[in-house]
Amino acid sequence: MAHKVLIDTDPGIDDAMAILYALSDPGIELVGLTTVFGNVPVETATRNALDLMALAGSDAAVAEGAALPRTQPLKPHPDFVHGAGGFGDARLPRASADAHALDAADFIIQALHDAPGEVTLISVGPLTNLAEALDRAPEIAGLVREVVIMGGAFACAGNVSPVAEANIWNDPHAADLVFAADWPMRMIGLDVTEQVRCAPEDFARLADARPVTGGFLAKAAAFYMDFHRESAGFYGCYMHDPSAVISAVRPALFRTEPHPLTAICDGEEIGATRTVTGRRPVDVALAVEAEAVRQHFLDVIASGPLR
Repeated sequence: MAHKVLIDTDPGIDDAMAILYALSDPGIELVGLTTVFGNVPVETATRNALDLMALAGSDAAVAEGAALPRTQPLKPHPDFVHGAGGFGDARLPRASADAHALDAADFIIQALHDAPGEVTLISVGPLTNLAEALDRAPEIAGLVREVVIMGGAFACAGNVSPVAEANIWNDPHAADLVFAADWPMRMIGLDVTEQVRCAPEDFARLADARPVTGGFLAKAAAFYMDFHRESAGFYGCYMHDPSAVISAVRPALFRTEPHPLTAICDGEEIGATRTVTGRRPVDVALAVEAEAVRQHFLDVIASGPLR
């Protein structure tokens, strides 16, 4: 039986990699996408998600979510990382489909009620939609199979400050509420995602194997790899969001430790993820079989059903 997955996303180049991976893995049933501000404004995130679904020939629903953080002002969108449109220099044909009638929080609530205990909720953007869903329907904490987030920096440096990772930093108040919820949760943070890297030849392979979807990823990834060459000193890219999705269906490739967490919501350490007492532990990923994750990502997309 396929693993039901709902992805909360702000596409985003590595978001596109994660989504197309999910659509390529025969072990995953994509329940839908919900969108949030982050890499791009939420309206752009929704358009990008709809266009990706059309490119892949998927009829999975896309529900638009939060445009702003819960409490703090909106941070500038990182167009120097993902480009102003979210996909670097790549452009997709406009999809004819529209966003779902429900907003993201209500879509999440409905999906979990429709299949209690079956849906893994994967967030690869700021956690605002998850926090809003908890506000509206606290009972969903007992209905989700697992919550997986790409976010946080536990025993390593951050990527937007010395201590903070971008998704947590973009809405720490939402992150703290999500960390406090009584649901099974896994954090795939910079401790492991910065160990998983792809290179230009990897995306060239995908373009050869899947000219439409792989070709799109190769074009988008070129912009992303240029950013990494300037910021991290290597010509390739970290596989942040795909690692989170892969962890949901290949957990043995990651070593985790249970730690109850809080997100720092103000001061110099805003956006940091720290241990705290009195909360359900989060399974924090601290080690990864990086080469196996990279190879699995490439093999699934290259051999998958997409064009």
